[in-house]
Amino acid sequence: MSKKTALTKMITQKQFQQIEKDFHKHFDIPLETVDMQGRRLPSHCSKNSQPHFCKFVCQTKAGKKRCHEDHIRSMKIAFETGQPYTTLCHAGILESCVPVMNNEQPLGCIFLAQSLPEPFQRSTEIDMEKRLIGLKYDSEALFATAEKLPLLNSRFIHDALEMLYILLYNTTSLDPRVIRWKRHKSLQQARIGEAIHHQKLSGFTEIYPFESERELIAKVRIGDKTGAREILNSILGNIMFCNPGQIDILKVRLVELLSILSRSASESGIAPEILLKKNADYINKVISLENQEEICAWISLALNDFIDCVYEFHQTHKNSRLKPAMEYIQNHYKGKITLSDIAKAAYLSSSRLCHLFKDELNTTAFKYLNSTRIQRAKYLLLSTDMTCIEVCFDSGFANLSFFNRTFKQQVGMSPTEFRKRNQR
Repeated sequence: MSKKTALTKMITQKQFQQIEKDFHKHFDIPLETVDMQGRRLPSHCSKNSQPHFCKFVCQTKAGKKRCHEDHIRSMKIAFETGQPYTTLCHAGILESCVPVMNNEQPLGCIFLAQSLPEPFQRSTEIDMEKRLIGLKYDSEALFATAEKLPLLNSRFIHDALEMLYILLYNTTSLDPRVIRWKRHKSLQQARIGEAIHHQKLSGFTEIYPFESERELIAKVRIGDKTGAREILNSILGNIMFCNPGQIDILKVRLVELLSILSRSASESGIAPEILLKKNADYINKVISLENQEEICAWISLALNDFIDCVYEFHQTHKNSRLKPAMEYIQNHYKGKITLSDIAKAAYLSSSRLCHLFKDELNTTAFKYLNSTRIQRAKYLLLSTDMTCIEVCFDSGFANLSFFNRTFKQQVGMSPTEFRKRNQR
């Protein structure tokens, strides 16, 4: 069975049409399906999936060869990382694809129709001329077709690829386990890379960040997955930065960390025997691995698992003495809240409330309140175009300098830097 037959068998024409229909409800971008040999599958392509610009460049044998090599190169990277991939093709226009895999078998990719990364201008013409050296073409005709290409920004393309990725694996019978694991590893390494880069810039030299470990434990106890993941990546980045290439040291540190995570989850009220089994399985897995990426990906899964246990326990533990207080904070964090307000909502005295926050969550009521506000601020920074001042007040902070200081303490960078890094 050829790769082409394998792909069309795993994704029927009817399934592709359904994917295309759902995709076009949100993104007006033609789709082009390509097999492992880089060949187009007409039955699995949208109308006008090949812009006139691409047809023009592919008129010559040399141009067609370069386009084919671009497709093969993009598919290879998409398969290796397990996630959508975007790059500039040999002519300088955007080329984006989503990998098609069934378990461990790569089958091909679905490409978005090519587009311009920025408005067409004289500098674009100069860049194309440099890139297309060696090809015979009519410059005036080439530029006329290039000007007609759609202009799509990086955020729009990212969102389109994410939706196509989801539609592809939800609509078909493809087994997504391997590609999701590859993607998890790639994203985890990217986050750790950011943490290492930040440590280099800050000149951080501590052999092991014990303070970060204590913060991680606090995040696990309250079920804060986003905050815990950021701290974990910072710890992993520190270990790898201070001990480059030393897998054994990484394993030892993570085995210790797994035991700490398990205990902190247990202190949240979960039955120890449940966590003991999970912890043993994750420790055995980490010890058996010899690849740094695999090890870091597994510890990330373990963290998610422990926090999910804590979260589910909090959700089902309806009689928790702090639950009313936490709900009050979640519902009123935008306004001015006093300790007395929180205590009253939980039917507790202020002193008893403080004791419970310290005893059960290893934090204070106001730290929990500020953490809630910071989570809101992070969401607004990445999902809206609001200014930092607007984000500050919409998150419940009444003072910009206090907001900036608190944000940097909890996230490790300023709000502006956080937005730039994550949007990039």
